Amino acid sequence: MPATDESSRRARALRGAIEPLAGQVYFAPECHAAYERLGFAPGGALGNVRTPDAAAYFTSRGAAMGQVAGSVVAAAFAVFEPNVVMAGVDHGWRLTDAATISEARTAGAIAQLERVLGPRPAGIERVTALLARAVKELRPEGRPLFAGVYSLDLPDSSLGRAWRLADCLREYRGDSHTAAWNAAGYDAAEIGLVGELMRGLPPRTYVRSRGWTTEQLDSAHARLMARGHVDSEGLTATGAQAREAVEVATDRQLRGATDALGDDLDELVGLLGAWSAALMVNSYPDLTGADRLESARIVSYGMGESR
Repeated sequence: MPATDESSRRARALRGAIEPLAGQVYFAPECHAAYERLGFAPGGALGNVRTPDAAAYFTSRGAAMGQVAGSVVAAAFAVFEPNVVMAGVDHGWRLTDAATISEARTAGAIAQLERVLGPRPAGIERVTALLARAVKELRPEGRPLFAGVYSLDLPDSSLGRAWRLADCLREYRGDSHTAAWNAAGYDAAEIGLVGELMRGLPPRTYVRSRGWTTEQLDSAHARLMARGHVDSEGLTATGAQAREAVEVATDRQLRGATDALGDDLDELVGLLGAWSAALMVNSYPDLTGADRLESARIVSYGMGESR
């Protein structure tokens, strides 16, 4: 299995530090309420929080790239079943436009952060400066979601700026991950299957939240078996090594950000730690093991009325 070297350790530390700050937008009730006002269906429940309607999720996140076709959003998101994404985005553009839903997403994310952390949490200026330093060194080539988020104006508030910069880093890693698994010869359904096995999740739980049908997953599983990546017991040693190689290749693409932070990476991780603790308690699903299994089945992207 590829060695997890210091550069990978640093890249993963950065990922872990920014995730609660950037990702809380997907569970923000302020966002969901705004999407409903635009005409989207109510979202679902996930433990103690709510999730957005699938069409609202696809449209609000994809809107960073502008008023693009659903096929473009599907290509950028990469791990979702494309037809599901396209149906959701087509529905979304019948309800709103990119600028309007982007503004709703930004306002909702900031509102939740201010509700949980207060308008100026400890270390806000330093966090924002360090995140800006990390983002400044990143290149947009081949990274459509990062390029889209980076093109948006920074919000006026300090907390809003910190969130936008964290979102840039999150999308940059996501785009880099897509490049890595494509280069490794995986397709989207395959990387979903090996990814959940690598994380110790029961087969075909989380990956179903990406809209794949049983038939599509059966076919992907057969391809992985033919390559020796999975067997009747789960992920093989060959499969685990190949999947970890994808993660290491993703980490490598974050060197620009981690090198820019230098010795200050640990400071950033420490400052964000207190924020993350509050956000994880107040803004993220609080699930038991059984709940996680059930939620993976509930949070599907079958689109409902959006199809």
